[in-house]
Amino acid sequence: MKSIRLGLIGLGNIGRHHAKYLLAGRVPRCELTAVCSTSPAKLEEFKPLAIWEDGLKLIRSGTVDAVLVATPHYQHTPLGIAALEAGVHLMVEKPISAHKADALKLIAAHGRNPRTVFGAMFQLRVEPRYQKIRRLIESGDLGRVVRVNWINTDWFRTDAYYASGGWRATWSGEGGGVLLNQCLHNLDVLSWLLGLPSEVRAQVTLGRDHNIEVEDNVTALLTYPSGATGVFVASTGEAPGTNRLEITGTRGRVVLEDGRLTFTRNEEDMAEFCRSSRSGFAKPGVWNVAIPFDNAEEPHAQLMRNFTEAILDGTPLIAPGTDGLGSLELANAMLLSGLQGRPVDLPMDAEAYAAELGRRIAESRFVKTTVAVDASDFAQSFRR
Repeated sequence: MKSIRLGLIGLGNIGRHHAKYLLAGRVPRCELTAVCSTSPAKLEEFKPLAIWEDGLKLIRSGTVDAVLVATPHYQHTPLGIAALEAGVHLMVEKPISAHKADALKLIAAHGRNPRTVFGAMFQLRVEPRYQKIRRLIESGDLGRVVRVNWINTDWFRTDAYYASGGWRATWSGEGGGVLLNQCLHNLDVLSWLLGLPSEVRAQVTLGRDHNIEVEDNVTALLTYPSGATGVFVASTGEAPGTNRLEITGTRGRVVLEDGRLTFTRNEEDMAEFCRSSRSGFAKPGVWNVAIPFDNAEEPHAQLMRNFTEAILDGTPLIAPGTDGLGSLELANAMLLSGLQGRPVDLPMDAEAYAAELGRRIAESRFVKTTVAVDASDFAQSFRR
């Protein structure tokens, strides 16, 4: 096989974004040959391609080698499993599933057919700012990590945004709010940099700032196996909002905020200095370092190029689909902790969360209204 025939399932905001760069030829050796949407009107402009209204039929048609699934969350699991069982390579938008129990089913399906390539669309992994932070941690330059704070309150969304789709911000349609939709990329970065905590305690509020039934404000306390601690704050109801990532290690502190990455480096390891210093008020000397970085060019296209190379050349995936379990587990655990008012140990009980979600769906009396919304500024949300 010299190139892959790709089917795109889902033509919402993100699906149309994928279609644009694919049709522009930004992913060599990957040809978008088919698109699928349950909304016939969205298919009109794609008629030169093969068009489908049923994702399962597209997958099983034998006319594509791979699919990119960009549908509402609950459809990721059945469509993904169908693709893997049919021997069709799979790239799935975040989250890989709506909840952990479904994600485990999807991962198990890949395990039964490991020759298929299974990728997840976590494009922040190609951003140089996060790659440089990761190198600081892995190289030991930051020392032993003792604390992480990430304030993610610049995800502001209006009521019109939530009204733009009947599935949005409902337990039955989306399965969650700010954690599962907006912040999942940040949670992927957090788990990619530091691994998963051993315990999560969270406070969540449902529809505090919007006419929705799911969470739009979250404050979570994380405890890691190493003893490190963290705080993760998220909101879609604050303006102007803040995006500040701060990681402290025994060798210094790295801060990412307002497009600047700074490293305040201790001249001596703070733990060793604490034990050896004869002075009660002394501190290690520091160096202040500004770390330059550029933004990744077309990060979604970069992941699709990597996906194509994994299929055709055996190149390792930047974001394997199985890695999608980490961010999903964090999101589910935070929400479960907040909903039930208790700490949640990780690995979390997938069935306990599925039961809580099922109860919320069954007891929901929320009435959703939808309106047409201008989404021309959608791509502005990509830079995090």
